[in-house]
Amino acid sequence: MQGKPTGMGLGIGLGAAVGAVLGVMAGHVAVWLGIGVAIGIAIGSTLRPAKCANCEAAKRNQQLGAGS
Repeated sequence: MQGKPTGMGLGIGLGAAVGAVLGVMAGHVAVWLGIGVAIGIAIGSTLRPAKCANCEAAKRNQQLGAGS
């Protein structure tokens, strides 16, 4: 499955890294790793690329053509 990168992997990776560091510092690695991954998922979902105007226009034209 090949698609456009969404930043979700980057967010999860950064969240896991920060969670692991905080977990080692606090002494509760499993808890902080889970918190870090959850925060990474939230951050990764906001890093989606913006939709281009040409893509939206092409999609709209395709939907109008299919409906007639």
